[in-house]
Amino acid sequence: MSPYYEELRKVYGKGLLIMPSVAAVIRDTTGRLLLIEKHDGNWSLPAGAIEPGETPEQAVAREVKEETGMICTACRLLGLLGGSDYRYTYSNGDQVEYLVALYRCDALDDGAPTDVQETRSVRYIAREEMPGLALPYDFDLLFQ
Repeated sequence: MSPYYEELRKVYGKGLLIMPSVAAVIRDTTGRLLLIEKHDGNWSLPAGAIEPGETPEQAVAREVKEETGMICTACRLLGLLGGSDYRYTYSNGDQVEYLVALYRCDALDDGAPTDVQETRSVRYIAREEMPGLALPYDFDLLFQ
């Protein structure tokens, strides 16, 4: 958790925070989707909160680099997602409702993830093999 969100939690506690965030849709040449396996066994798109002073485009590039080791070469906005379907409660009880700027990104492999506390593995997965994701992304949107 970033220092900014740590400070918010000190003031606000575990209650529901609306969190501006980003997520990246990155696919390989065969159309498989890049997913992050978290240490808790859950699967996710490369994603995270927008930090103060960052544009959404800067945030998605930073999150992709941290969680996958890849460098974004181009990103375009696919949509803004949010509402009660995007609520999530972390194992420590912190509650969030994400407002997600979803980007379709092209990326180059540049090494290993730097956020090893969050990322267990990085893998391209075909639509028919998709695991459940923590947030209810529309698979048609992810694979268009």
